[in-house]
Amino acid sequence: MIRYVLRRLLQLIPVFFGATFLIYTLVWAVPGDPFSGKCGQTACPQAYIDLMTQKFHLNDNLIVQYFKYLGSLFTGDWGETFNGNSVGELIGNAYPITLRLALVAVLIEAVIGLTAGVLTGLRGKGFLDNLVLVSTTFLISLPVFVTAIVLQIVLGTELGIIDTSVSDNPGFGELIVPGIALGSLSMAYIARLTRTSIAENRHADYIRTAIAKGQPRSRVVGVHLLRNSVIPVLTFLGTDLGALMGGAIVTEGVFNINGLGGLIFRGIQNRESATVTGVVVLLVLVYLLMSLIVDLLYAVLDPRIRYD
Repeated sequence: MIRYVLRRLLQLIPVFFGATFLIYTLVWAVPGDPFSGKCGQTACPQAYIDLMTQKFHLNDNLIVQYFKYLGSLFTGDWGETFNGNSVGELIGNAYPITLRLALVAVLIEAVIGLTAGVLTGLRGKGFLDNLVLVSTTFLISLPVFVTAIVLQIVLGTELGIIDTSVSDNPGFGELIVPGIALGSLSMAYIARLTRTSIAENRHADYIRTAIAKGQPRSRVVGVHLLRNSVIPVLTFLGTDLGALMGGAIVTEGVFNINGLGGLIFRGIQNRESATVTGVVVLLVLVYLLMSLIVDLLYAVLDPRIRYD
């Protein structure tokens, strides 16, 4: 196990450098004047341009810029915006909110999606199966922002059950409805993925052997069938946490949530390259961490998987 973990950590190193270099290149190598609009309607004075050019190492070639940025990043310095705001502080204020929203979305999609997928996978064709298939097809066909707006109008404006916008530092309770909107698409995919996996594995040889040995149905389903069928779902959920954190821009905008989505949107809108780079690098780290955790959980769910 230790050798496997070390090997996986070593494999993550080139992925980290490759992904962050690509991100840095795409953000900082964008054509155009990086100081456009930074001084209002007038052109920025040359003294300001010289100061910012030196501060962000814009006179160096791209590779030198990248490694200087990494050097600062490894010491905990995420850089500054052109206005002098600390990117680390901006991310520190926004990250916990988006993380809570993403966790709520993952929990909702896992509970509802897995439940629907297991029930339909075990029962086979019938009313419930058709209902889940129609419902998931409907959710997949709807963009997330449409689901968010509909929930906001119906539950907030029409029924008054929720506030149309959340507070500056919302708790888990306030994020339930935005979490449903954010996780609706993934919930539909999880339900279908679980249904397909259950339906395929319930006719496998090891299931028939367990039944032939006289094991209780609860053990056959809970220990043998579910543990093997949930592996592809676990992979989806692990990577989906990072995807939800990066894809929460629209949902956060609809419910006025001050998270990473709004931060990266403003960074793109204002061409704050340091902010955009910092947020995306953080998302890369989340993806890599979740990928490692998912790999380690495989052996817990399926003893046939070995780390040799």
